Amino acid sequence: MLSRTTVIAASLSVSAGSANPSKSNYSRLLGLNNNLSYTASNPVIVSSNSNFASFAWNTSNNSKYTKSRMERFTTRASPQPLTNADELIGSVQTFIFDCDGVIWKGDKLIDGVPETLDLLRSKGKRLVFVTNNSTKSRKQYGKKFETLGLNVNEEEIFASSFAAAAYLKSINFPKDKKVYVIGEEGILKELELAGYQYLGGPEDGGKKIDLKPGFLMEHDENVGAVVVGFDRNVNYYKIQYGTLCIRENPGCLFIATNRDAVTHLTDAQEWAGGGSMVGAIRGSTQREPLVVGKPSTFMMDYLANEFGILKSQICMVGDRLDTDILFGQNGGCKTLLVLSGVTTLSVLQSPNNSIQPDFYTNKISDFLSLKATTTST
Repeated sequence: MLSRTTVIAASLSVSAGSANPSKSNYSRLLGLNNNLSYTASNPVIVSSNSNFASFAWNTSNNSKYTKSRMERFTTRASPQPLTNADELIGSVQTFIFDCDGVIWKGDKLIDGVPETLDLLRSKGKRLVFVTNNSTKSRKQYGKKFETLGLNVNEEEIFASSFAAAAYLKSINFPKDKKVYVIGEEGILKELELAGYQYLGGPEDGGKKIDLKPGFLMEHDENVGAVVVGFDRNVNYYKIQYGTLCIRENPGCLFIATNRDAVTHLTDAQEWAGGGSMVGAIRGSTQREPLVVGKPSTFMMDYLANEFGILKSQICMVGDRLDTDILFGQNGGCKTLLVLSGVTTLSVLQSPNNSIQPDFYTNKISDFLSLKATTTST
C-alpha cells in the first residue's frame, strides 16, 4: 500500500519583547520563541494523503530567532486484541483517558469504570483525563466526575477549553487584546482564569442580523484571536463576527479547540460536533485553524512538561481513531482503542481505515478480567 502524507504548516510571526524563559517552557516545546507576539498566519494544508501525517510549525522573529520544527507521525500496523492487561499496565506509568465514550456516554457512567480506575491507582499509575469537549472548564468537569461518583482531581483533567487558554499563554498573547469566542461557558471560564478579555460566547447566542440594504456589521478591531469550540447556540451573527475579526483584524489568530465530527450529547445517538462550527469559520475565511485539542500534540507536550512524564511511558486510551489514537501516536505513546464509544470493530478492521492502535478491547473494565493467565501462546 502506498504511504500517503498529510503536511500541515503554520507560521507564526514574532516580535521582540521582554520575557522570562522560566515562564515559557511550553513555548520551547513547540519550537516557539519566548518573545512571541500574537501575530500569526494560520496553518495551511500543503498536501493531503494519509498513512502518516506530519506537520511543521515555523516561527520567526529575526534571523537570530528563526526556527522550524518538523514532527513526522506514523501509524502502526494491524492492531491486536488486548489479551494481557497486566502486561500493558506494567509497561507504562501513566494512562491518559479520553472521557466521552471511554469513561461515560452523555451523562451515563460506563460499567466498571470506578473499579478500573481504583485498580490502576492501587498499582501506582498516574491517571490523566483529556477531553476535546470545550463546553466545560476543568473545575466544571471536576464536578461532573464527582456527580458520577469518581474521585478525580482538577489537576488530572485537561479539557480543550483549558488548552485554548494555555496556548494563548504559551505565545504571550497580549493581555490588552481581546478574544472572540464561538463556544460555550467552559472556554470563557478558562480565558478568565488566564486573565484574558473576551466577548461573544453564550451572550451572542440570541443576537440576529437585520440585513437591510447597505447594512454594515461593526466588529471590535481589538480582537486578536477567535477561539471556536462546540457551540449549541451557534448562529449567523457569531459566524459573521468571527469571520470579520479573522479577515479584517491584522494578525488575528484562528484557534479551534477541536475538529471532532460528532459528539455524544446523549447516549442515544451521535450529534454534530465542534468540527461543524470550525468548518463554518474555515469556509468563510479560507483559513486553516490552529487546533489545540486532540490529535494536535499541544496537550500531550503540555502534559509531559507539566508532570515530567516520558511519552514512551504513557498509554493513550480512547474510542476515536482520528483523535484519541492519532493523538497518542503523534505523541509517541502506546495506544489502546476501546469499542465502548464511537468506533466499532468493523470500522477498526475496515481496509479503508489507516489509523491502527497498538491494542483494542471492548471497554476499560476489561483491565479487571484480562490477566496474564488468559494469554495463550
